[in-house]
Amino acid sequence: MKESYENPLTSRYASKEMQYLFSPAKKFGTWRKLWIALAEAEKELGLPITDAQIAELKAHAADINFEVAEAREREVRHDVMAHVYAYGLQCEAAKGIIHLGATSCYVTDNTDLIILFEGLQLLQGKMLIVMERLALFARAYKSLPTLGLTHLQPAQLVTVGKRATLWLQDLWLDYQDLEYLLSDYYLLGSKGTTGTQASFMELFEGDEDKVRQVDEKIAKKMGFKATFPVSGQTYPRKYDSRIVNWLAGVAQSSYKFAGDIRILQNMREIEEPFEKNQIGSSAMAYKRNPMRTERMCSLARHAMSLVQNTAMTASLQWFERTLDDSANRRLTLPEAFMAIDAVLELYANVVDGLEVYPKVILKHVQENLPFMATENILMEAVKLGGDRQELHELIRVYSQAAAYRVKAEGLENNLLEELAADAAFPVDWETLEKLLDPALYIGRCPEQVEEFLSACIDPLTGQLQGKTIGELRV
Repeated sequence: MKESYENPLTSRYASKEMQYLFSPAKKFGTWRKLWIALAEAEKELGLPITDAQIAELKAHAADINFEVAEAREREVRHDVMAHVYAYGLQCEAAKGIIHLGATSCYVTDNTDLIILFEGLQLLQGKMLIVMERLALFARAYKSLPTLGLTHLQPAQLVTVGKRATLWLQDLWLDYQDLEYLLSDYYLLGSKGTTGTQASFMELFEGDEDKVRQVDEKIAKKMGFKATFPVSGQTYPRKYDSRIVNWLAGVAQSSYKFAGDIRILQNMREIEEPFEKNQIGSSAMAYKRNPMRTERMCSLARHAMSLVQNTAMTASLQWFERTLDDSANRRLTLPEAFMAIDAVLELYANVVDGLEVYPKVILKHVQENLPFMATENILMEAVKLGGDRQELHELIRVYSQAAAYRVKAEGLENNLLEELAADAAFPVDWETLEKLLDPALYIGRCPEQVEEFLSACIDPLTGQLQGKTIGELRV
């Protein structure tokens, strides 16, 4: 029996890849890589560190003695010093130079930045796959007329594919923001206890050029182009807020898509995937509840709620640092990433299996098209010699009566039959029927779909080259 709490983001929702990024193995393994990078940089800049010491550090970079570190932390109540101690037990010759000149945030904050960067890269790939699948859907249905809705009320016709480009454009905007985030990314480097690099000035006997180079070398060794120009003890928590704001943007886009699909499923026009043996309701065996899109909305809402957490943390960092961010960030940052990871996997799964019902869509179009066609009908009647004002009044009267019939009596829309039967109206039934072709009322929808996909989406999704999202766990 399981008797302790499990975070459902790890037990039910997020991918193994994203879970690994926030795992102890990734975290403490990165700490050791940072200690190696620091030692290498210090040796290259003239400190008395030997090749043998660095080789010893590298030899034990992966075999982390977790039990020793955990026991030491219970004793000293300091996670970084516990791991310095544990690493030192494995590296007898190098233990004296581990963490030399650094403060705890050298490993904790640089590791966080590395993990967040890799998390963004993981989500970038998943976004591209979602966009590719949504583009395929948009192209497939670019010409299928459907009832456009404004205020959730019947408006003019659009197409199923054109509506899909609205969902896709939201993701495209998110993707552009992500590209900027990834192109403007920094490490903390090694700035010392208050960001002054005073300990390194002591180590390098006042040589400012060498102190500057420590940061440059560490960034390069860890695969980054630069460090923050200035800092307190930590990197600016504004950066966390910036990243979680982006995650919340993806949540907004995904929620919009999922919410629309849930409404369309209620209308029986489009449904999310439903497996052969899936149960929709414990009581109502006939039901096909939109489980996937409901879960998308639920997780997206959680991600959006975390924005306030990072905003408060950024605003409450007193002077060079305070520690009331630590426990909060351990919760907020992993949960934001894992929630959006799960949302994007659900998004890809739903789009890949959407079921479209053209006959139901056409039925809804036909129920409303007579009203939408009245302007074209009026113009045709005027061409045939009718008086515009008199014809307008006839259409108004019959439209109101037809609307009452539909809403109050539950009968079909008989507007066109009434117009065709009125001798004062110069358009015959055959002509009226021709004016009811839905394709006449979709404007440039097919062309807009192709133009948008060709200009904005295809150049991005072309980078995939057959890549997949990996094993989906829905």
